[in-house]
Amino acid sequence: MKVTFLGTGTSQGVPTIGCTCAVCTSQNPHDQRLRCSVWIEIQEKHFIIDTSSDFRQQMLRAKVPRIDAILFTHAHKDHVSGLDDIRAYNALQNSAIDAYCNIQTASQIREEFSYIFKEPKYPGIPQLNLNVIDVHPFTVQGIEIVPIEVMHYKLAIFGYRIGNFTYITDASYIRDEMKARIKGSEILVINALRKEKHISHFTLSEALSVIEEVKPRKAYLTHISHQLGLYEVVSKELPANVFLAYDGLTITV
Repeated sequence: MKVTFLGTGTSQGVPTIGCTCAVCTSQNPHDQRLRCSVWIEIQEKHFIIDTSSDFRQQMLRAKVPRIDAILFTHAHKDHVSGLDDIRAYNALQNSAIDAYCNIQTASQIREEFSYIFKEPKYPGIPQLNLNVIDVHPFTVQGIEIVPIEVMHYKLAIFGYRIGNFTYITDASYIRDEMKARIKGSEILVINALRKEKHISHFTLSEALSVIEEVKPRKAYLTHISHQLGLYEVVSKELPANVFLAYDGLTITV
């Protein structure tokens, strides 16, 4: 399995228009992040987690050839607002794209993208098969996917485990039952917004505590705001098996 980070930033700021902080003015490409999404290549299938606000730019930059399925973590705008641009893949593949999410996310997608689901279908609209899932494992084209339910403040959202790879973003709390699902992962991706306390996202120290508890072989931090600090500086502060993810990074699991 190959995983490419399409975006590792947040709407809270990397880079932020008008900001003159060291991160937003950095020339290091590792400090220049689009919003969170990953591309997973497994058994000749191509899965995307979240259609971020930067979805079209990410697909073009990474040269993603097709989309076999989309896994949504939750329906906040920075994770779903690029959904309209799947229409190019609909045309290329001559088919609708299967998407998977919890019932709250499905409801919000149906509301915010109502034109996709109205009958009769308008020519050229995005074609999406929206599948509601719960915490039980499910299979997509022969590949098992295990939902990891985490809390984003008071909102229950999903991370996902595929084989030895687990992806979690926007979490502020993970109950023990779900941590058990993460244990044994070779690679864990987890959010670390900044160093200061935040109401709905893990801080750097909180993310490191989860990593220490579930003990993946390697961990990558994502959903990074400019408040966390420069890539080169923060990287030196991390344990040997923990890394800051960056846009365009590809790892093999």
